[in-house]
Amino acid sequence: MVSTLPVSLEDIRAAARRIGGRVLSTPMVQSASLGELAGVPVHLKLEHHQTTGSFKLRGATNAVLSLSPAGRAHGVVAASTGNHGRALAYAAKAEGAVATICMSRLVPENKVSEIRRLGADIRIVGVSQDEAQQEVDRLVREEGLVMVPPFDHPDVVAGQGTLGLEIIDAMPEAAIVLVPLSGGGLAAGVAAAVKGISSKAKVIGLTMEKGAAMKASLNAGQPVQVEEVASLADSLGGGIGLDNRVTFAMCRELLDDVILLTEAEIAAGMRHAYACERQIVEGAGAVGIAALLAGKIRRGGPIVAILSGANVDMEQHLRVINRTQPLYGEEGP
Repeated sequence: MVSTLPVSLEDIRAAARRIGGRVLSTPMVQSASLGELAGVPVHLKLEHHQTTGSFKLRGATNAVLSLSPAGRAHGVVAASTGNHGRALAYAAKAEGAVATICMSRLVPENKVSEIRRLGADIRIVGVSQDEAQQEVDRLVREEGLVMVPPFDHPDVVAGQGTLGLEIIDAMPEAAIVLVPLSGGGLAAGVAAAVKGISSKAKVIGLTMEKGAAMKASLNAGQPVQVEEVASLADSLGGGIGLDNRVTFAMCRELLDDVILLTEAEIAAGMRHAYACERQIVEGAGAVGIAALLAGKIRRGGPIVAILSGANVDMEQHLRVINRTQPLYGEEGP
């Protein structure tokens, strides 16, 4: 089944060889508090410890290294909600290439400033990922830059899938893997790796309740547009692209379920990560913990939850921890 999809287990293994030494193999630790709550062993994959603060470095590095020297010389460009832009800026700089990152005005300033610090050319365009993508398309068409999409590209998905290889290598008996879900690059890659090795494992995508483009597209049976709204899990925002070629098909085939989380539940996940696990994670990185706290994972174990990113504005994080962060129309738990 997996081998007929756009990215295979062998593609992911090749990506692991390619990016070895350029990205971290992140730790996986057991959570006593979540295990007691779930009634089964729960492990946390600490991908927010990655060099650029999120899993995105894996896919960006694999994509940049897969380009020809001439392609890298033209410069790379992408639309991003922040983490992919940071990763692509880092990966491009490491290979002597120039990155241009296009973002909407919804991207938090802490992520914009970090991308700028890494030497990328920043373009702020509109109030949605779709508008930022239009600027990417213009730069590709008019200036010859090479697009490295944040998720819908085989090299990017294969790079993200190396996280799944690490999970199964560390815990071959994993029964459920909880994966943050946005455009589907991480979920598709991890699911292809996990299910390519362990056919009995379940992979569940987790996303915010409002503006969940992949969930809406899976429900519709085809890629659809959704309104992009503000969320604590801002990294999960944006569309999947109406001409999606890779991640929609893979998520449709490989994900066992998609679970939606409220802003209050995401905030609770962030607080638990800090108070009980001693981890600072952004909203998108806390959705696995949030789903467990909310009792929305009802199958067996062991369970692995991916903490995907740590690139949170610290003032916002403190407001969430202290329960003073407005939750976009919802009251906190």
